[in-house]
Amino acid sequence: METEKAGGTNKSVRVLVVDDYGPWHGFVSTMLRNGPEREIIGHVSDGLEAVEQAQQLQPDLILLDIGLPTLNGIEAARRIRHLSPKSKILFVSENRSADIAWEALSTGAGGYVVKSNAARELLPAMNAVLRGGRFVSAGLAGGNTTDPNDEQAHDHLRLETLPDREADGEVTHHEVNFYLDDEAFVIGFGRFIESTLRNGNAVVVLATKSHRAAILQRLRRKGVDVDAAVEEKRYVALDVADSLPTFRFAEHLTAETVKSATERNHRVGVG
Repeated sequence: METEKAGGTNKSVRVLVVDDYGPWHGFVSTMLRNGPEREIIGHVSDGLEAVEQAQQLQPDLILLDIGLPTLNGIEAARRIRHLSPKSKILFVSENRSADIAWEALSTGAGGYVVKSNAARELLPAMNAVLRGGRFVSAGLAGGNTTDPNDEQAHDHLRLETLPDREADGEVTHHEVNFYLDDEAFVIGFGRFIESTLRNGNAVVVLATKSHRAAILQRLRRKGVDVDAAVEEKRYVALDVADSLPTFRFAEHLTAETVKSATERNHRVGVG
């Protein structure tokens, strides 16, 4: 494990770099020298060592590759989330698979950057993740495939606003999503809802009847126990036509839904 400054002293953001490709460390060091208040506190090349160093160092930000010896980056991220919960995670990988990227983000990571885009995206991605937002590389948005059956071809662009700060000081954020068509909408919402429910959180879905049916079909096809989530008040589906004219979160986020989430120390998502 190596430790170094990314230029200057008294850096306020402590960064752990996890990658088994030596030249990448030099590239990141050069990039961070051009940005303010960044300090590389370590560089490791092994997934298991990354978990150990994250627990020991408690970095503010971890730049994490996926293809690592001993333990892959996605599994390392899952372990790190438990051992260093305050550390932000930004995946940086050359893997362009939408499925791999979404699995990586489902660990609770704040972003995913394709390495070939890192020269222009790494610093903005780091800033977004450190603010509590999410960043997805342009190398993934929309996909590059022409196969109509490939979900990556129907992906969507995701834009993240600056985070809000609640009364208790906890940082939250809102997402704005743009979809190419109805199929992309169902895929995008389905991924968000699947990840939310699998993490034990609650979600309120506001959509048309046809969209709700398609989303439900997709969730069940993916093996999500929607019936259990409904029974536990973690999945609430509302019709957009009925709800929008008089929609108030205080009415629709029922006491049971909020209680179900808070008892588990989880969040309520709205889609």
